[in-house]
Amino acid sequence: MLHRSKRRLLTLAVTGFGLMWLVAFGLGLAIDPTSWSSRYSLLGIGFLGMSTLAMACIRATNQEQVAAHFLEALSELDPHEVAGRGDSLPPLPPSNPFFQSVERFRSAYVEWAAQLQKVEHSRAALEIKARRNAAKLDQMEAILAGLSEPVLVVDPYDSLLLANPSAERLLGLKEKDKVEARVLSNIDHCEKLLDLLNDVRRRKSAGVRTSEVEMTDAQGHTHCYSVSARAVSLHGDATSDAGGKSCAVAVLRDIGNLKAIQKRNAEFVSAVSHEMKTPLAGIKAYVELLADGDADDEATRDEFLEVINGQANRLQRLIDNLLNIARIEAGVTSVHKEPRSLNELLEEAFQIVLPSAEPKRISLTTELSNLYLSVRVDRDMLIQVAINLLSNAIKYTPDGGQVVLRSRMAGDQIQFEVQDTGVGLSAEDCEKVFEKFYRVKKDREMAPGTGLGLALAKHIVEDVHGGTLTVASQPGAGSTFTVTLTGAGQTNT
Repeated sequence: MLHRSKRRLLTLAVTGFGLMWLVAFGLGLAIDPTSWSSRYSLLGIGFLGMSTLAMACIRATNQEQVAAHFLEALSELDPHEVAGRGDSLPPLPPSNPFFQSVERFRSAYVEWAAQLQKVEHSRAALEIKARRNAAKLDQMEAILAGLSEPVLVVDPYDSLLLANPSAERLLGLKEKDKVEARVLSNIDHCEKLLDLLNDVRRRKSAGVRTSEVEMTDAQGHTHCYSVSARAVSLHGDATSDAGGKSCAVAVLRDIGNLKAIQKRNAEFVSAVSHEMKTPLAGIKAYVELLADGDADDEATRDEFLEVINGQANRLQRLIDNLLNIARIEAGVTSVHKEPRSLNELLEEAFQIVLPSAEPKRISLTTELSNLYLSVRVDRDMLIQVAINLLSNAIKYTPDGGQVVLRSRMAGDQIQFEVQDTGVGLSAEDCEKVFEKFYRVKKDREMAPGTGLGLALAKHIVEDVHGGTLTVASQPGAGSTFTVTLTGAGQTNT
């Protein structure tokens, strides 16, 4: 632009010089054509005018160059530095004919640079915010994916907006499933869950509603879930359409194990109550007989008192066994493990139960190993196990039968077993015989019991000593209970 202006000024100066010279020469000829002095005077005037015009052109050109230099210097600045350096440039003098135009351009350029800085600062802040939101989203997805509990969100039209992997497995969904397949009303076994979500979304008051529902997974297994659901608004009021319904979120917690525990606890309480009623009823009945004076002689009173004492002892054993099992299960029982000779412990237990075998003429014998079987055990607890197994064998072996107590090495482990020629157990009874209060129905009349002896023995062997207690039996062919323990070293006797 400035080069074109220079060319125009030079063209104007040359043209003006020529015109003024012609005008001056013409005036000289008109005044006195014959007078060269007139001609030279007019020519001087022409040259003077021409010089003045040339000076004006040069001056205008210099002012234009100053303005051009200012604009070039301004344009070379980094837009990020204009706000701080635009005012430090040498200003144009107000007399410069380009002053106002250049000043307006400079002000606009400085303002534009300032706005650019603000925009870039805003963009940087938005980028940081976007990265943070993306990181939070990744964290939330990772958390939801890691939850074992199914979590799902549905829109007002019952379509799944979100379902973590646990929920997708429960509903039999895949990520590539079409939209229609991700509508709860189109998925089998979701009726109760859908009813709960619809009820939550229709409620005007916000709050969490909890209910229990049973659902069948893709493999056909039925699960019981505790569902916590509430209505949510994900996009302001935009979700409160579709007949006034909103979105809803549900968290499902599998309570199948809890239900099983509750059932076992109920059965346990029922069994304890039943087992306690029998001795308590006997004690109460004989106390009433004594109170009514039905015992006329000393022998009858002694008989009544013996029955009462026996029932009290039975109740005491029941309570002791329950407490021992509870302590072992809670891990608060006092255990003192020391290296012991297994044969010595078994001999002690054998001598304790031997008198109970004599009235039934049962042959109670031992076949103990010739090796020194060292085991690291709690002495009293292991003797209790042996006593329980021997007593149980004697109870359910008919008169004249046999019970054998054996010990032996089994590889790097030590075993002892109690074998009897009793009534035996069915396969179903073998699976349940170690459960608390379980007693074989067909054999209940053979001997009194609480159904806790074998359960306590299994707890002591497996939970306290890390061994195993198993049974092998057939109906009418007797039973063999085997205890396996880790050895603590052995030598020949």
